[in-house]
Amino acid sequence: MDQSTAPAPETTTETTTEVATETGTGTPIETGIVFREVPETQIDRALALAYLVFHESPAEDKRKHHHEVLRDCLRIGAYDGDELVGFAGAHPFSLSVPGGELPCPGLTFVSVAPTHRRRGVLAGMIAELYRVCAAKGWPIASLWASEAAIYGRFGFGPGTRGRSVEIDSREPLRLRIAPDARPLRLVDPADAPALLAPFYERTRAARGGRAARTDEWWRKEWMAEKDDEDEALSPPRIVALGEPLAGYAIYRTKSGDDAPGIVQVYELEAETPAVAAALWRYLASIDLTRKVRAWGRPVDDALPLFAADRDQVRLTEEFPALWVRLLDVRAALRGRAWAAPVDVVLDVHDGHLPVNSGPHRLTATPDGCAYDSTTAAADLSIDVRDLAACYLGDTRVSELVRAGLATEHTAGTAAALDAALHTPQLPHTVDEF
Repeated sequence: MDQSTAPAPETTTETTTEVATETGTGTPIETGIVFREVPETQIDRALALAYLVFHESPAEDKRKHHHEVLRDCLRIGAYDGDELVGFAGAHPFSLSVPGGELPCPGLTFVSVAPTHRRRGVLAGMIAELYRVCAAKGWPIASLWASEAAIYGRFGFGPGTRGRSVEIDSREPLRLRIAPDARPLRLVDPADAPALLAPFYERTRAARGGRAARTDEWWRKEWMAEKDDEDEALSPPRIVALGEPLAGYAIYRTKSGDDAPGIVQVYELEAETPAVAAALWRYLASIDLTRKVRAWGRPVDDALPLFAADRDQVRLTEEFPALWVRLLDVRAALRGRAWAAPVDVVLDVHDGHLPVNSGPHRLTATPDGCAYDSTTAAADLSIDVRDLAACYLGDTRVSELVRAGLATEHTAGTAAALDAALHTPQLPHTVDEF
């Protein structure tokens, strides 16, 4: 699932136990375990380990697809002698950040053999990932956490959130605004990538946390014939509005033979609220269906606001989505835009990458940012995982202070940081990996 414009992965060097123990997790790495690149000839071994750990037995076509995905990834292995006992892949993604774009490896297929749990294998692979990213100059990393408790201790924080929405479509969708009156059209999935990709690229720049998509990603992930999690769903359907394109929705449907028919929405992008209203009204009017479900909508999605009946449009879930790790705090902060001036001293704690720790003066304006070590007293103390949660604009620093997760030494510092980190739209992503 290579979506990136970042450089291709390079060969990693072998990392010994002594280097890998510098992870700050408190988990010693057993002597004899070595961390190095997994060659392309051993991708099938890596997949076999992942299928074992995740209790999966995919069909041959899916195995072939996973092999193709990992061929383009950075591949880190933990070896006990010749045995592969741990594996982590990293897509060389490119991610939108406020006002810009940064290379951002996306961690995936993270697996530790059941015979080697609690022996420092994961800690060693994460340390190797950090080493490689530093060598490449990649300032941030990301992942979707299967278990949220694991990755916070490695410095990852939830950088985006998602919401699930459910529409009762037994009656027409009632709206408080007038939908865009331009005609809708269905698009052949084979033609969809060429039509949708330019629009997606324009809209993703407005929100942090969104990965660049290659043509292959569009075709093999978004336009895949089957949904891996529910094979009863139809092939993808695409509805578009406007010439030139002003919005689109990607969805699948499920028969209502034994239960109410369902419309499952995967993505809806619109340049105006009126366009979004027209797309939602269409999705809620599809014959022989009674329910519309949309997973992973933005937290600031306008649908719940312009829906006339909140009993008809319900928010059913909110969850952490993309987790972000600031590998190089200075480069990450310099790589994003700033909404307001700020001049503060941050004391950042990073138990895994000491270069990020200690007091640094952050001086930022809408024209740029400086971030340098200092001996001055800190205005605010914060852990790197919590700074990551604020980085894309989702979590407010003042919320962390109220929760006891950051300490404000100088009154007004949190408010000043909130103003500087503010983004017009909240970060959002729906691309899982």
